[in-house]
Amino acid sequence: CQCRVSEEPAGEGESSGRRVFLIMHLRIRYVNTGTVKESGEKHKGSVEIPNLSEENEVDDTEINISKKKGESDVLKDLMRTEGATKVREALRDYLKALKTEFTLGMILPTQAPVGQELAAERRLSGNTMQDSVSPQSLDRVGVKIPTVKILMREIFNSPSDELYSIFTTKELVQKFSKCPAVIEAEKGGKLQMFDGSVSGEYAELVPSQRIVLKWRCRSWPDEHYAMVALTFKDLAAQTELQLECKGVPVSNEDSTRQCWKQQYFEEIRLLLQQSKDDME
Repeated sequence: CQCRVSEEPAGEGESSGRRVFLIMHLRIRYVNTGTVKESGEKHKGSVEIPNLSEENEVDDTEINISKKKGESDVLKDLMRTEGATKVREALRDYLKALKTEFTLGMILPTQAPVGQELAAERRLSGNTMQDSVSPQSLDRVGVKIPTVKILMREIFNSPSDELYSIFTTKELVQKFSKCPAVIEAEKGGKLQMFDGSVSGEYAELVPSQRIVLKWRCRSWPDEHYAMVALTFKDLAAQTELQLECKGVPVSNEDSTRQCWKQQYFEEIRLLLQQSKDDME
């Protein structure tokens, strides 16, 4: 069995990036035993597919049928006709399943210039209780992109409903981000912040408890999104916010963590403090 990935530049009228082709060449051989219904005789033989390839039509694939010398040709003839048809049906399903499994999760790298990542504007103030990164599979298959999962916990001096509203109310998002924003806080609703540097959509909303987002930075590979889960836990007059961000490209790990720390959490903390000062 040989499998490899071939890349070509996208053609005219196609989206930017590259097209990926999975090229497979397999040699399959198996031995089976058949029984003639009328006589009860058992016969042994083998089926060989010398060159199964995703590049060729299954109907054109060579199928060789053989049996032990001196045994009846009844089953051999049957395998060459009806049997070969059944084998080709199975090969079609096999190729489809193999191609799907091999290319699962494949993402084409973008040619975005280095340095488009979100820049951190201030140093971390030390309010993070826990900040850990769990590497996911780092094995590269073809052009598959290795990713990490980022886990963070923050404490805010605010009840959960107020903190939840800061993530779902356009006016409040624009206040802490200091940029125009698109906030459609409903399932499937769009999200765009920081002059388009961050975009995505709302996948789940449970008021005052949980928000799930498809989330990406503009500098990431085209069409690649992380899944972000924000969980709000009441702690009397405070709220513990737990963040889980799965599917972050390894090369963007640090900039993504800094984005959440400094451009989200620290700015939200400043907004809450400002609101408290205004009330006093």
